[in-house]
This record gives sequence, C-alpha cells and structure tokens, in this order.
Amino acid sequence: FIALQSDAPDTLHHGITKVQIVVNGVNANQATLIRNYLQAVVTSWAASLNSQAAPVLNVQTRTRFNEANDSHYYLVPGVIVTIMTMIGALLTSLVMAREYERGTLESLFVTPVGSGEILAAKAATNFLLGMVSLAISMIFAAFVFGIPIRGSLTLLLAVSALFLIVALGLGLVISTAAKNQFLACQFAIMGTFMPALMLSGFLYDILNMPPAVRAITYLIPARYYVTLLQTLFLAGGIPSVIIPCCITLGVFAVALMGIARLKAPKSLE
Repeated sequence: FIALQSDAPDTLHHGITKVQIVVNGVNANQATLIRNYLQAVVTSWAASLNSQAAPVLNVQTRTRFNEANDSHYYLVPGVIVTIMTMIGALLTSLVMAREYERGTLESLFVTPVGSGEILAAKAATNFLLGMVSLAISMIFAAFVFGIPIRGSLTLLLAVSALFLIVALGLGLVISTAAKNQFLACQFAIMGTFMPALMLSGFLYDILNMPPAVRAITYLIPARYYVTLLQTLFLAGGIPSVIIPCCITLGVFAVALMGIARLKAPKSLE
C-alpha cells in the first residue's frame, strides 16, 4: 500500500494539498509500475499548481504485515515447507524400496500384518519425525529470527500435520512404484522437492509466472501450504484463505493415501 502526500500549496485554497493513493501490492512488479506512474502524475500536477516554486512531494510507503520489509518474514515459512517436504516425501519414498532391495518383504508377508498396515507403520515414524522437525523450526523462527505468529498456534500445527500427511502420501506412492532406492530418490526430488522449491510461491511469485506455469502450480500441494504458513505467521487466521487451502490439501491427502493403498505390494511379484 503506497500513500503519496503532496505538500505543494493549493492555489485555490491556499493550504496544503494531500493526495492518498492506495496500490494493491500483491503483484510486486505491477504495483511498482503503478506507483511510479502515479507518482509522476502527482508530481506533474503539483508543479502545475505553482510554476514559480518547485513543489515539495513527500512519499510515505507502508507495507502491510511486514512494515520493516524483513526478508526473514517471507523466507522462513518457505524453508519450513521445504523441510516438511523433504521429511515427508523424500524419506518416505525410500522405505518400501529399501525393503525390496534388502529382500525383507518376504518375512513381512508371512506375518498376519497386511500391506496397508505395513505402509501405515512406515509412515507413522516419518510423521512423528516431521512434527518434531516442525516444532524445532518454529522455535527457531520465533526466538532466533523473530518471526511473529499472529494466527492460532493450534491451527498452524493442524495444517502442518495435514500437509505432512499429503507429503507422506506422495512418498508412499513413489515408494510402492519404484523398487530401487536410487530411482525412488530421483523421483522424489523431481516430483516433490523441486516443485515445492520452484512452483510453490516460495522463491518466485506465482502471479508473475506465465499462465501455463501458473496453472501447473494448482497441482503442487506445497503451494497451498506456503500460503497457509505465510497467512498464519504474518496475517493471522483469515477464513477465506485458510478454508480453501485446507480443503484442497485434504483432497490431496485422501487421493494420495488411496493410491498408495491400492498400489501397496501384496506379494513379491
């Protein structure tokens, strides 16, 4: 939000003329262009009021939710998303592939435990590891980097657990499809880590991406988690943002866990 205030004397009212211009800063590049154009218009208008004296233009800029323009406020939530993706998807993608390579699935299949229970047990360990990593990350965010948590802490933990389930589902789908740890790791990096880094809005603003790439981002679960974390950390609980993102992550979680259950190995063949 940009406020332009002109201190040039008004020839009609013999006082101070004040002009406020509010620019939506969601798209940073577009907002900068609009601000520069309007600032030039106001400067020209102020000069026309008194051609004998140079106008005095005082520009006051205010950025909502991050008035100090501290990059940590934006980067730290994105780093948390990357950590959760690595633990949920990358580590989980190796669990079943490791069992295939070591030949230990045969001993598991002779037990009364079903394939779904095997997957649940594998995922549970990484889920606990992910939540512990989240707690450590939040401690560093609050006490080391000074990032405020303006939303509900309980809600933040809940949406993080939901995204972690989505990441676990992605990892299990990859793990059940690839019977080699190297292939599973490559699939996880290319299919989960890189999209979470490049297409989630963490490094690059989604609104500045080409339309075709922007459409692909709707299929990236990390996009919605980045939005949730930035909202809960900096803006607070905004239902119009939180509810659609949570619903979308819930659909991802159900779909991915269902696919992983269907593709779970029931024999060594």
